[in-house]
Amino acid sequence: MFTEISAEAVNDASTHRKVGKVILEVKNISLAFGGVKALTDISFDVREHEIRAIIGPNGAGKSSMLNCINGVYQPQQGEIALRGKTFKHMNSRQVAEMGVARTFQNLALFKGMSVIDNIMTGRNLKMKTNIFQQALHLGAAQREEVEQRAVVERIIDFLEIQPYRKTPVGRLPYGLQKRVDLGRALAMEPQVLLLDEPMAGMNVEEKQDMSRFILDVNDEYGTTIVLIEHDMGVVMDISDRVVVLDYGKKIGDGTPTEVRANPDVISAYLGTST
Repeated sequence: MFTEISAEAVNDASTHRKVGKVILEVKNISLAFGGVKALTDISFDVREHEIRAIIGPNGAGKSSMLNCINGVYQPQQGEIALRGKTFKHMNSRQVAEMGVARTFQNLALFKGMSVIDNIMTGRNLKMKTNIFQQALHLGAAQREEVEQRAVVERIIDFLEIQPYRKTPVGRLPYGLQKRVDLGRALAMEPQVLLLDEPMAGMNVEEKQDMSRFILDVNDEYGTTIVLIEHDMGVVMDISDRVVVLDYGKKIGDGTPTEVRANPDVISAYLGTST
């Protein structure tokens, strides 16, 4: 299905966006599970402040690619560099400390906790006091929590979920839960934000809202975004550049217009019109 995003929102975002130098480089990444090759010699870069989409059919290796970038998987070959600094054999926390945050296709929220407490978990890396000080909630720990909650409240306002701030996440509609997931990632103050199918399972209105928030995150926070998404209307409307995977191999890379006209992409993913 193709989702129409308002031209005003897209044009306004692109007017203010200033894409900079390369911030993230994926170099010759290969990943295999036993005899199954998930990724084969994949290379592409991401520029500062751009929205970079990764598309492809189911099983193309898109989520595996994100898992390599944020340290969930360790590729057998290749390397990944953030701002020129190569990281190999790092776990997800170490990658997060370098400035990479991630949302997941399948929500991993704490359903019994409130919206504000879920987003607060994204501030964990910013906490300086230890677990014992936090448990006692005295002195420095109390001051720190007040400061961190102020940051979270600003994110809640930004995502327009103020009425639900104390509501257990499990009681919220799916679209709002996705927004909370985005808020938790934003709480980490990432340089690069990885979004794994942020609009999966949403209706048209929810997709329009999420597209607007992604554009606003990119514009107002200045966050570089790497996006996996199946809705080609969304991809073509909000992305600066698109890399296309098929059976773990890269078959296309360029602007949305270039990718849309690529015969290999049309054959493998978009389909041939008759």
